Amino acid sequence: MALTTPYLFSAAMDVAPEHAPIFHEVYDTEHVPIITKVPGVVSAARFEVQPLTMIIGGERRTIVVEGTPRFHALYELESPEVLVSEAWAKAVDQGRWPTAVRPHTSNRKHHLFRRLGR
Repeated sequence: MALTTPYLFSAAMDVAPEHAPIFHEVYDTEHVPIITKVPGVVSAARFEVQPLTMIIGGERRTIVVEGTPRFHALYELESPEVLVSEAWAKAVDQGRWPTAVRPHTSNRKHHLFRRLGR
C-alpha cells in the first residue's frame, strides 16, 4: 500500500472466534468494496496483528501491547470530511455488515492519522 493521501483512517477490532468466517467473508467481499466506492476513499487494506520481535539499540526485544485489537483495516482518505459524509454514513450500514458482523465485534478502536512530511 503506497500511501498517496494525507490521511489514514484505522478501524481495528476483535471478533468472536465462532463468527470469524463470516467476519472475513463479509469484510473482503462486501464491506471493503462498498467503502472504497465512497468519494474520497482511495484504498483499503486489512491486517492481522502478528507477534513482534525486533532489534532496538542493538538489543533483541519482543514487544507485547496488551489489549490491541487483532484485526485492523486501514483506509487512505483524501480528507477527514470523508468520515462524516452522507456517502460514508450510507456505506458503513450497507450489506450484511451491520447485522451479521458488527454485533459480534468488540474492542473496537478507530484512529485518524494525518501524514507528516512526504
